[in-house]
Amino acid sequence: MFLEDEFTIGRIRARRISVSVLVAVTAFSACVAAMLALASAARAAETPQASAQLAALVRPNDVNSGSLLFPSKEPGFYVEAPRLKTDVAIDVSGPIARVKVTQRFQNPTQGWVEGTYVFPLPDNSAVDALKMQIGERFIEGQIKPRQEAREIYEQAKAEGKKTALLEQQRPNIFTNQVANIGPGETIVVQIEYQQMIHQSGDEFALRFPMVVAPRYNPAPIVQTVEFNNGAGFATPRDPVENRDKIEAPVLDPRENARINPVSLTVDLKAGFPLGGVKSSFHAVDISQDGDQARTISLKADTVPADKDFELTWKAAPGKMPSAGLFREVIDGKTYLLAFVTPPTAPDTAAPPAKREVVFVIDNSGSMSGPSIEQARQSLALAISKLNPDDRFNVIRFDDTMTDYFKGLVAATPDNREKAIAYVRGLTADGGTEMLPALQAALRNQGPVASGALRQVVFLTDGAIGNERQLFQEITTNRGDARVFTVGIGSAPNTYFMTKAAEMGRGTFTAIGSTDQVASRMGELFAKLQNPAMTDIAATFEGIEAENISPNPMPDLYSGEPVVLTSELPEAKPAGKLQIIGKTGDQPWRVEMDIANAADGNGVSKLWARRKIDDFEARAYERQDPAALDKDIETVALAHHLVSRVTSLVAVDVTPSRPVDQPLGSTKLPLNLPEGWDFDKILGENPAPLGGTERHGSAAAATQDLAASPEIANMMAAAPTAKAATMIAQKSSTVNLPQTATRADEQIIRGLTMLLLALTAASGLAVWRRRLKRIIVVGAKRNGL
Repeated sequence: MFLEDEFTIGRIRARRISVSVLVAVTAFSACVAAMLALASAARAAETPQASAQLAALVRPNDVNSGSLLFPSKEPGFYVEAPRLKTDVAIDVSGPIARVKVTQRFQNPTQGWVEGTYVFPLPDNSAVDALKMQIGERFIEGQIKPRQEAREIYEQAKAEGKKTALLEQQRPNIFTNQVANIGPGETIVVQIEYQQMIHQSGDEFALRFPMVVAPRYNPAPIVQTVEFNNGAGFATPRDPVENRDKIEAPVLDPRENARINPVSLTVDLKAGFPLGGVKSSFHAVDISQDGDQARTISLKADTVPADKDFELTWKAAPGKMPSAGLFREVIDGKTYLLAFVTPPTAPDTAAPPAKREVVFVIDNSGSMSGPSIEQARQSLALAISKLNPDDRFNVIRFDDTMTDYFKGLVAATPDNREKAIAYVRGLTADGGTEMLPALQAALRNQGPVASGALRQVVFLTDGAIGNERQLFQEITTNRGDARVFTVGIGSAPNTYFMTKAAEMGRGTFTAIGSTDQVASRMGELFAKLQNPAMTDIAATFEGIEAENISPNPMPDLYSGEPVVLTSELPEAKPAGKLQIIGKTGDQPWRVEMDIANAADGNGVSKLWARRKIDDFEARAYERQDPAALDKDIETVALAHHLVSRVTSLVAVDVTPSRPVDQPLGSTKLPLNLPEGWDFDKILGENPAPLGGTERHGSAAAATQDLAASPEIANMMAAAPTAKAATMIAQKSSTVNLPQTATRADEQIIRGLTMLLLALTAASGLAVWRRRLKRIIVVGAKRNGL
């Protein structure tokens, strides 16, 4: 009996304990509920503007798995990147191409966004048109001085109006900004430009670049120190102009599908009977329309924007044109375009002089993969072609530099073998510090031997942002040397390569695949071994000519045509164009009657583009930068061209974004160029080198709401193990995204569950101890 009574008393006490625990838990839960209510009330009490700031932001769980997310400044929220599709239509008429690029910006989010797209165009393109389509309406862009265009754009953006701004950051890099794209909306922006067809030997070529490769941007340095301001400090001079404008987030191809699809067609009207027509890097369909015309389209509907498109064609046997003359009359002035292919040098020409060749090869990280293999093959082939009485040297560079022979050596079989073995052992890694290598090639190879010809052959993808710094080095220290550039890879910096060769009085050769090495290097050998056409000059007979471009006329090599443009002051000029020059020791001359010129639409734009190029190329001679900019602005405004100092801006007069809705901003991500190694460029452990990223600047990955592109491109709510590792590696250098849920609620909920568990566990332990004591006491009293 007593035992049963004790059990009864124990159960009562246990129930009392349970009730106490329950009361405590209930009280705590009430406190938690009050806290949650206060937090909810605080959020509800936010101002409409503060709440609206989250409208354009998303959590990873709110979007599709294929979305591209960029961490925002609001913890736990992301910006979903706008999407882009590009259509390219190219019309080729003789030596001129007219190109229409249609960019479709799609906003997949529920907020209002501004998208910035960094994209390439040919370095000789004359960009003259911008149209923005809204529904059925087209808004024509206006050419304005750069700062004025920017102010118009920013004001329209602030007022909620749809607006687009096209700016040139380099002659081959442009940015298109489109503001106030509504939720789920698509804005169409159309750009048009004119360009010259390139000719080398019997081959004509058209190149359309599709992606801006990541640039290596050296840190600002103090080049000169001036104390005339009395402050005692020198201001660093940045070698990279607009460094934040030429870069964009880059996708890791191992984590993401290729984006930015491009469709492309070419309507080719050569002006002469065609032979072979070939696409170098993309599969195409070619249809024939007579013997002078072809229509070329991509075999796939679209291709990712990750490598240049190149189309080449040749004349039918015996039909190669030797000259061409085209004109366009605008505002009472005649603009001429002339090209002439000089005859091949006679066999009796003097043998080439002994050569002193300095080979410079880029083995930085951007050259990894197929590019370094193309460069190694090209350089080994070039070294093997040297004559025994030539002298040569090899310089390689990444973020360091090696002068292999430490000066020029005789091209003996033994030295050639050593150099080839050294070149074949090179691997690609590190940054692209090009200036020290260029300085070593131009300054440190000793004097040119009597009767010898000094040549510098530069093999690189040109993926740098400090072009002006390098141009200045070539201009200042070239001396009697000639600089030849060889562009390597799927997306070379053709602006740098072309202009460096022009300033170095050499030529540019592009190699985009290993199967081009033999043929393209063969063309280069012919130019290296044959004397240049020199002393080229153009004059007009019977008419006063103005503004012949290029000025001065460059030297030419075997198979290269003389190409010039000119502005004449009359609408119907009469007279002759005379071009003279020397091939070796042999004089050469040609005359063309201006009256026989054919009509050529767009010739005036080409003249204006080349005139601007002349101004830029001779900028180092000008003492007044403001006067130089004014000269460029005058030509660009007169011909409606985008330039370094002018931009195109289009504005819809009707506001579309409500005043209480915020505007998110992001740069559209780019593909990594085909064949590039992500880890070598932007990936694992990109420790700063002299204040710069391994390849590109730290600022490249961020723009307003965007953060580190490697982390930003994690496209699922739960990051992969690799993504988590990458986030951990980056944690010391970037602002990391916070948890993808509301932190305050999760913390409170977590604490609640923890305290409930602790309270329950504590109550159970007390109850078990009490019950055990009751049982023991009862057993003793009953003699058990």
